[in-house]
Amino acid sequence: MLKKFSAIVVAVAAIALLSSVAHAGGLIVGDPAPKLTVKKFVKGAPVARFEKGKLYVVEFWATWCVPCRESIPHLTELAKKYKGVTFLGVSIWEDDQRLVEPFVTKMGAKMDYHIAMDAVPSGVDSHKGPMAQKWMEAAAQPGIPTAFIINKEGRVAWVGSPMAMADPLAKIVAGHWDIAAAAAKSRKEQAIAHKVRALENQIQPVIAKGSLQKSDYMKIVSLMNAAVAKSPEIEPQVAPHKIQMLELADRQDAAAAYITQLVDGAFKNSTGDLIRLALAEVAPDNPQPTPAILAAILKAVQRADVITKSQDPTIADFLASMYFINGKAPKAVETQERAIRLTKGTKYEKDPSFAERLAKYRSGK
Repeated sequence: MLKKFSAIVVAVAAIALLSSVAHAGGLIVGDPAPKLTVKKFVKGAPVARFEKGKLYVVEFWATWCVPCRESIPHLTELAKKYKGVTFLGVSIWEDDQRLVEPFVTKMGAKMDYHIAMDAVPSGVDSHKGPMAQKWMEAAAQPGIPTAFIINKEGRVAWVGSPMAMADPLAKIVAGHWDIAAAAAKSRKEQAIAHKVRALENQIQPVIAKGSLQKSDYMKIVSLMNAAVAKSPEIEPQVAPHKIQMLELADRQDAAAAYITQLVDGAFKNSTGDLIRLALAEVAPDNPQPTPAILAAILKAVQRADVITKSQDPTIADFLASMYFINGKAPKAVETQERAIRLTKGTKYEKDPSFAERLAKYRSGK
């Protein structure tokens, strides 16, 4: 029961983080970049302000953030590629800022760009630092790592995961970026964040009572259903949490049916939504999915493979694992062999884990 209680806390916390206090007048693409207010630069020359005519990347990270550690070398590669762009990593949300400098020192050449710490006043919550508030909170960004690209006019041109930054950065550097379209997308995302926050506010009283029962989980599902019916655009954010609530209410068959409904309907043409949905279900801290749920997840990844015309090595790799988990070892072997073929000429070509998984599938272990 402890594991299930943890799941509800995580699920609702995720919804709260997603909305992340989006508010009227929040920071969106096209707005002037906020000021840089940092406590100290721990690597590279200090960057006092954004100079017109220059491009900047401001990335937010923390020493405890595992995805941040994975994105740091990627940022270093981009910084080397675009020497005319100033890359600045700002440490935020640190329980102990004394850990920042040793972390940066240990990373060495893997973290080869300007590094600074948020100017959090002594005795103040780390989430209340000026960089955390004026950038991340104002832009309704739920988590880290998050990067902001600042254009030559000193305006926010793009916001998102550093791992998804290569393409927009290349276009911005080349002068081919449509900032008006990006601003419209940013406004839409903040509107969605407002609606998700409203849903989170409805859910909180149910959570606050503690010792949740199956009926409480189903009440949360009902609130989610009503919110999605009113605003269908929030379903991609809500769906993974709704599935968790159904599972916690011991409604696994309903959860499997809902996944199938998404695959055949709202998520049918969205590779990202399909993969995020599947990954959420097979996360290590989740309870073991039932055979019906595993079959539904398999269908989701199969659909993602179809959308990408069976040409994405990472999706093929994921699909092979789902075949294997569903007891379809021959299909897993066949699909993993395809995944390995697709890595040729990509950054995954020398990744040994692809071959390791193939050997596992062949052995049946």
